Amino acid sequence: MFKTKITPLALVIASLSAPASADLIISEYIEGSSNNKAIELYNNADTELSLEGYTLGLYSNGSSSIGNSIDLTGTLAANTTYIISNPSAAAAILDIADETSTVTYYNGDDALVLTKDGVIVDSFGQVGVDPGSEWSEGGVTTVNKTLRRKDSITTGRTDSTAIFDPSEEWEQFDIDTFDGLGSHTGNGGTAPVPDPEPEPLEPLVCGAEKTLINAIQGDGSASPLVGTLVELEGVVSADFQGDEQLKGFFVNSLAADIDANPLTSEGVFVYFADTDVNVGDHVRVQGTVEEYFDATQIGSVSQVAVCGTGLAAAATKITLPLVNTTDLEAFEGMLVTLEQPLVVTNNFGLGRYGEVELATERLYQGTQVALPGDAANAVETENLLKKILIDDGSTVQNLDPTAYPTPGLSAENTLRTGDTVNTVTGALAYSFGLYRIHPTLAPSFIATNAREDAPELNAEADLRVASFNVLNYFNGDGQGGGFPTSRGADTEAEFIRQEAKIVSAISAIEADVVGLMEIENDGFGEFSAIASLVDALNDADSANNYAFVDFNVDQIGTDAITTALIYRANKVEEVGSAAITTEAPFDFSNRAPIAQSFKSIETDEVFTVAVSHLKSKSCGSASGNNADLGDGQGCWNEIRTQGANAFADWLDSKPTGVDDEDTILVGDMNAYAMEDPIRAFADKGYKNVVAEIDGDTLGYSYSFSGRAGSLDHAVATQSLLSKVVAATDWHINADEPISLDYNVEFKSEGQQSSLYSESAYRASDHDPVIIDIKSEITLTPEEQTPVIAADQVFAIDENSAIGTIIGTLDFSDPNADESPVVKFITSDNDSVSINNEGQLIVAGEIDYEFENRITLTVQAQDSAGNLSNIEKVAVKVNNLRSDDDNDAGSLLWLSLLLAPLSIVRRFKKK
Repeated sequence: MFKTKITPLALVIASLSAPASADLIISEYIEGSSNNKAIELYNNADTELSLEGYTLGLYSNGSSSIGNSIDLTGTLAANTTYIISNPSAAAAILDIADETSTVTYYNGDDALVLTKDGVIVDSFGQVGVDPGSEWSEGGVTTVNKTLRRKDSITTGRTDSTAIFDPSEEWEQFDIDTFDGLGSHTGNGGTAPVPDPEPEPLEPLVCGAEKTLINAIQGDGSASPLVGTLVELEGVVSADFQGDEQLKGFFVNSLAADIDANPLTSEGVFVYFADTDVNVGDHVRVQGTVEEYFDATQIGSVSQVAVCGTGLAAAATKITLPLVNTTDLEAFEGMLVTLEQPLVVTNNFGLGRYGEVELATERLYQGTQVALPGDAANAVETENLLKKILIDDGSTVQNLDPTAYPTPGLSAENTLRTGDTVNTVTGALAYSFGLYRIHPTLAPSFIATNAREDAPELNAEADLRVASFNVLNYFNGDGQGGGFPTSRGADTEAEFIRQEAKIVSAISAIEADVVGLMEIENDGFGEFSAIASLVDALNDADSANNYAFVDFNVDQIGTDAITTALIYRANKVEEVGSAAITTEAPFDFSNRAPIAQSFKSIETDEVFTVAVSHLKSKSCGSASGNNADLGDGQGCWNEIRTQGANAFADWLDSKPTGVDDEDTILVGDMNAYAMEDPIRAFADKGYKNVVAEIDGDTLGYSYSFSGRAGSLDHAVATQSLLSKVVAATDWHINADEPISLDYNVEFKSEGQQSSLYSESAYRASDHDPVIIDIKSEITLTPEEQTPVIAADQVFAIDENSAIGTIIGTLDFSDPNADESPVVKFITSDNDSVSINNEGQLIVAGEIDYEFENRITLTVQAQDSAGNLSNIEKVAVKVNNLRSDDDNDAGSLLWLSLLLAPLSIVRRFKKK
């Protein structure tokens, strides 16, 4: 399916060409909970109708472009219906649907247009207008309701751009009302004859014979009494009878009725709100046992009697992880409590559906922490045993305020994945394929995973490289108009909100080079998206001068989105040539690679940054080895792996013309840490930087279906990896509820303000990856060589003991961290030595009379073999004897010289 853009004028022209009466009209519209969405078409004609040439198109969020469409085929009998359903709708819809289609991916603010050979024959909503979350007039609304065309309407609404008042042609029914789907009176006919009034009922008698709740539940997945009219008694454990709630209540067995079978539940849901009950009431209920989408309940209730009040329903303690995913069936309908620390793992449905998923720990995608195949699938099998959903019990979408966290979600009062709760108590139910707890006590969440500011630059680092997915940053025509575009913001107001958050995030990161993904692919001109973003950054951050790499093309590849590079021109400068390639496998699916080399203005460090955005996991037309092979890697794994190998080879060819080994590739690889593409990069010499620094693969940048993992990576050559001193994902997006983003859809007027701030939090759906690098500074020979200060003179007393420290040389070592001085070479004297620390030490006899000034030559040598200049160092010997000591010494010498003469004289006398 390809997108077609039809202007409002074209739609008006098409409507003018339409016939006055159309045989095929839209007769029913279902916008229910979750994926319960369907469109019913009706053949007004008295003869069979060919559906060839008919197309149903979806226009989302005020867009004038068809987002999804379906071309009808076959024939439709006279006065019959054709049902198009959401592929994931409830069985009650799917069982009677003629076809499933993504055209039903609508919400209450989206328009539908039915055409025949391009001519409008009917429409629902107003094309080109975003009403907020719904169209609502005269008590009829297009959100969370079933609408049926009035029987008097037999022709289509052919002006799809006209103001839409749903009350004019449509009748409203409660959410998830499907009983009229597949039938339509049409042709101005009358409604079916109403059922006759029922016979008066015999009043209920409390304490009379009854059917036990455990017998109703049975010990299997379904009740053995389905379709049976029963009377039961129990204690109301949870009350959700409100119009915007489940329209019923939960009942626990009376203490005396509890059996000894651990497989039979002692609770059941009663779908009935006509008789008001309260928690603690002892009630008797008459109704029919049903399996409503695999959940046992009492429906078609005819009577409820309150037998007593003030009782207490004890909560049954359950624990996670489960042994088997079906273990909770034994507690379906009961009041239960979990008294253990639980971690928020999924908050995607918090704002819209009031749902939060909890687990025993943060849950990871299997292929984030294990190899694809059996190992990864085993991780997911364990995940399923560790989690439970909590649900606010409301049937209203976008509840304001939300139930969690207390007193309601806001831009400042968030509930992040990784936050915790220690106790959850409520009624255990089953719906939409999941067990869930409807809390009867508000859970008290703890901000265990509180927001953090952007990480400071590592003390050793002088460069920072980051990635940022800007989530379809499309700037219209660049001059305030041109909205909506094919992606991103629907209006200029939304774009302003989007841009403010992105600018807050990028400016806070303070990266020297940022690789961007999902930016509009509209070139590099004055009004381009990249120019708009850089201008906004410079307006917000006057301390830096942001610039973008201009690849000098009108478009990079053929996709609507592209990758880009921005940098701080006051920190780094471009060197070499900006490079792109669109060669296979980058001519299809994988976005075209880009790369540019940079040089640090401070250190002259040269490095290359490349940006990647590989094919997504969405299956679409995937086939063969690109189909989902069940190993945890999703679809298109083969083409992503080919892209990884080809990207590495392209980078090895030095596409920027700079022959330097320091290369880092950042981007959205759409592959988790243990998947084939990331391992292919590693095999080519490009290692996963965050995993290498952390020593594991527990980092994450994205959350999908309550599982954390890294789709965003930085991979680097060994040369650059050796210079990385810090690497992290800044968790400003993946942990935050989607309701805190810039969009105004699915938000009340008040929430459009309370859920929004210009802060970095939920600026996108992917977390930025941040890499800190320590430059390798290349020193000149002079900058590396030790230096000894000239003309140094020391002093030492004569006769000082060997080993006495005379003093320390004055020397410098400019590269001491890399090649420290290891020795000093001396000559010309043996009385003084110099150790490795530069200390002069007495090595022999020091005698003033013999030598009153010692001179030696000294040269320093570092570990790299660099030698300093030779310097002369003098040591003055201090004379410790007085002048009298010198005279006495002279007389002694004279006495010794005259002694032989005295002896001669004595011999002569004899």
